Amino acid sequence: MRIVYEAENIIDANLVKNTLEHEGIVAFVSGHYLTGAAGELPPMGLVKVMVSEIDWPRARAIAESIDAELAERRAAPDSDAGWLPEPA
Repeated sequence: MRIVYEAENIIDANLVKNTLEHEGIVAFVSGHYLTGAAGELPPMGLVKVMVSEIDWPRARAIAESIDAELAERRAAPDSDAGWLPEPA
């Protein structure tokens, strides 16, 4: 297994994992349960998405694309725009 993505949080990790699996790449979230100990451990680098060595090149391109979009949305002044459903 090889790390394809180091997530800021468990939600981002699962977003990447689910997208990879949708593309037919088996993925695993490492450190999933370590986030509960964030008060005792440094919060960075705990959660990683891992894939097999053979899938890494394709998975890395997908993960980088998702990471870029997440960064863009976080940087937007109204970062909730487009993420929530319109009220009925």
